[in-house]
Amino acid sequence: MKHLLSIAGSDSSGGAGIQADLKTFAAHGVFGMSVITAVTAQNTCGVTMVQDMTPEMITAQIDAVFNDIRVDGVKIGMVSRSESIRAIADGLRKWNPPVIVVDPVMISKSGYPLLQPEACDSLIQKLLPLATLLTPNLPEAEAICGFPIHTEQDMERAAEKILSLGAKAVLVKGGHLEGDRADDYLFDGKKALWLPGTRICTEHTHGTGCTLSSALASNLAKGMLLEDAVKAGKKYVTTAIEHGIALGKGHGPTHHFVDLYKKAGIFEL
Repeated sequence: MKHLLSIAGSDSSGGAGIQADLKTFAAHGVFGMSVITAVTAQNTCGVTMVQDMTPEMITAQIDAVFNDIRVDGVKIGMVSRSESIRAIADGLRKWNPPVIVVDPVMISKSGYPLLQPEACDSLIQKLLPLATLLTPNLPEAEAICGFPIHTEQDMERAAEKILSLGAKAVLVKGGHLEGDRADDYLFDGKKALWLPGTRICTEHTHGTGCTLSSALASNLAKGMLLEDAVKAGKKYVTTAIEHGIALGKGHGPTHHFVDLYKKAGIFEL
């Protein structure tokens, strides 16, 4: 069994962050572990408070896991402060895991800022060069690249810019494009691939980005080629969105265990 580590924030409502990552790891048949970077007070309607872990605590968690357990892949999610980013980068350079998927979480679905403005440069300088794969949505790609992204041509230009900053590959997610399409663009410096996506009419999309990036980390750690890993990850998250759970008063979470529930004969999805 492969062992995957999520370095991210905790979501008290269970739909995103560490909780979504661990569910996604389990659904992919890998053993999930966690380094918590922050605790959020959060539900389906939004984030009301964030308490960051100290850099020393982040380092201690990383060392505790790597000292004892083989780590086959890492997914990095919410990291809000420059000090935290430096601690993570130092830890990953020290232990050198084979797969690092970075989801540059900057703003919650409700609009709450999860990355402090001054920390964006640290993310670009410290984490991007470590990334096997970066998975920004369009607003995140704009913040990294420094120019607006409204078209597919803009997405292609952004992917080239991101690779020039050090990432080995990038999946620019097109969910914020206007219209019925939500196509994604995968680029590794040699091969470019457009991955078609149809917009799903649902409000229950809480944790979509966390879920996709964790699926990608799982697939890559299990030895799948980049293109195959991304296609399988997109298929998984699309199914999870199609069966999103009407939980709470806002944006409910995606359903991480649809296939497992079906195999178990649990039909109320």
